[in-house]
Amino acid sequence: MTATTHAPAAGAASPESPFTPGTARIGFIGLGNMGSGMTRNLQAAGFHLVVNDVRKESAAELLANGAEWADTAAAVAAGSDVVITMLPTPKHVESVAMGLGGILEGLPDGGTWVDMSTSVPEVANRVREAGEARGLRVLDAPVSGMSVGAANGMLQIFVGGEAADVERLRPVFEAMGDPERILHVGGHGAGYAVKLMINQLWFSHLVATAEVLSTGVKAGVDLEVLRQALIASPANSNFVQNDVLSILNHGDYDEGFAIALACKDLGLSVDLARSVGVPVELSSLVEQLYRRAKALYGDKAGEMTPVKLYEDAIGVQLRTGSGAAAEGA
Repeated sequence: MTATTHAPAAGAASPESPFTPGTARIGFIGLGNMGSGMTRNLQAAGFHLVVNDVRKESAAELLANGAEWADTAAAVAAGSDVVITMLPTPKHVESVAMGLGGILEGLPDGGTWVDMSTSVPEVANRVREAGEARGLRVLDAPVSGMSVGAANGMLQIFVGGEAADVERLRPVFEAMGDPERILHVGGHGAGYAVKLMINQLWFSHLVATAEVLSTGVKAGVDLEVLRQALIASPANSNFVQNDVLSILNHGDYDEGFAIALACKDLGLSVDLARSVGVPVELSSLVEQLYRRAKALYGDKAGEMTPVKLYEDAIGVQLRTGSGAAAEGA
């Protein structure tokens, strides 16, 4: 994975970029937990928005601040300089891009589509192939940083596609993400692959951390003492040091990202590994644990809910400070 260096400051268009805040029209489809924050930051940067979602009420704030509503994805594409999608699954992406009233119908010759969903290369490849004679530009640019990063404009963005297109769109990406973490990771599809591998490793960190903390606590070690020992050791990780604190301090399993979507992402990453001939026994087991947690706690449970599998198994809630580990979870 290689990072493209860049000089422009956040929100500043490069000399060759046509995407200047105040003049460029950005189409955006998908105003959920991620898309809502991303569009607010685009609007705050000065971009004019043309938006669509299955729930028009999700666009109320944007519309009140000057955005335009379009009834179809085709209308979004026809009225924009670039159209962005942020959708739950590859199936949704394909429907919005290639279905009746979809992006392909409205995108003008030479137009640009950027898919920022966690998806797979096949859908974008079909769109690119269908639009090749029309000179359509297609990029995959999935993100990391959860809904908090989307809200504060500090997402990490992994872009696959032509380098020239990445630079043209950099002012748009910088309105939504951390300028130092907008990475051109390779050709078409590389962005999707990088994001899936990040998810796959993060979910594995979560399960491994849950097992270690649960075992240590049942063996009589103080939970925070154990965590600090892990942090001081070669086994430290960002998950142990930071991400797990939402559970340990607040009992928050991150319902901002549903476990059903986490299971979808794990399935996509395992499928990708199999498609390129890599045996992923550990990731397959992590996927099974996630699916068991989804079955027990429901589709809308948070993405960190598999920790509850271990808490329930040992009869202890893993809590520190005011929420200290307590028997009888």
